[in-house]
Amino acid sequence: MRSGTKTTGNHQSEIFSRYLLGWYQRHKRDLPWRKTHDPYRIWISEIMLQQTTVNAVIPYYKRWLEIFPDVKALARARLQTVLKMWQGLGYYERARNLHTAAKIFVNKYEGKIPAEYEKLDKIPGFGPYTTAAVLSLAFHKPHPVLDANVRRVMMRILGIHGEANGHHDQSILAELQTIISIKSAGSFNQALMELGALICRARSPLCLSCPVSSFCRAFTKGEQEVIPKPKKRNYRRVEAVVGIIEKDGRFLIQKRPATGLLAGLWEFPGGKVKRGETREKAVAREIREELGAEVAQATFLVKVNHSYTQFQVDLYAYACRLRMDPAPNSGRQKWVRIKDLHKYPFPSGSAKIIQFLENMRE
Repeated sequence: MRSGTKTTGNHQSEIFSRYLLGWYQRHKRDLPWRKTHDPYRIWISEIMLQQTTVNAVIPYYKRWLEIFPDVKALARARLQTVLKMWQGLGYYERARNLHTAAKIFVNKYEGKIPAEYEKLDKIPGFGPYTTAAVLSLAFHKPHPVLDANVRRVMMRILGIHGEANGHHDQSILAELQTIISIKSAGSFNQALMELGALICRARSPLCLSCPVSSFCRAFTKGEQEVIPKPKKRNYRRVEAVVGIIEKDGRFLIQKRPATGLLAGLWEFPGGKVKRGETREKAVAREIREELGAEVAQATFLVKVNHSYTQFQVDLYAYACRLRMDPAPNSGRQKWVRIKDLHKYPFPSGSAKIIQFLENMRE
């Protein structure tokens, strides 16, 4: 690490840490997971915060702890309850991993989260980032974390050109290992993440307010706006339809397969619109294929939009009147009253349709 000062080596790293930690103590946000060293609560917050904003996570985090206050409560819960509590955070595989990991902690470690790297990183959902975060924040162990914010900060400090992807992680982690505060590893990691969130932003970084700008090669060369190289996202648009089928005050919903996209969640019957196909024909075809029933009439209700990592969905809901009852499939399908739909975990797009249906009934 280089700076405008004449100090070098370990002394320079100590100065970097002191500047960074001093700034963090003065400017850190008041967040609920920063008020605990409980490894369970820290673990839950770190999983929720992956690719989700802080403000969006806070209410989910508080509700989660009300229902699952500790590892044993999470392990005892039904998977459907866990998925329902996760609804809206996306990436439902993370919720399934939380549930599986909790069972392992109960069965193998007496309900405790181990403090050893070699044990934690074998648990489902504990990749290098989550393992380092829990060990440093809960157990004060000097394992550096590397998330999107830290990656961006360190690429600028080290003057590394290119996209902010895993290609540079090895060299960044090697540098972090030399500068991480041994006495305050958890605070050091949080400070770097906070710096990336508040100051060293992806666009328009606030370099004049940065406590470690004197160590930053990108700032020195005026390259902070081009490091890292902006990442281009090419979202694929998908058009899909669902059928809203009501009988005797109950709506037909079905459970998705146990593997694959949105595994284990509930949804209204439907699917993608094929090329050259009208939406009305698509919903009739999907219901025929999925339920073995013919649509007599399909009336448009509402369009909702939802974004996933690689694609965006335009989802059209149609109220469908059938010529016959659907073929029975009790294991996968249910007729549910509108007031009970909230008990089932749905993808976010379907949840928006449910909200529309509830508003219609008011």
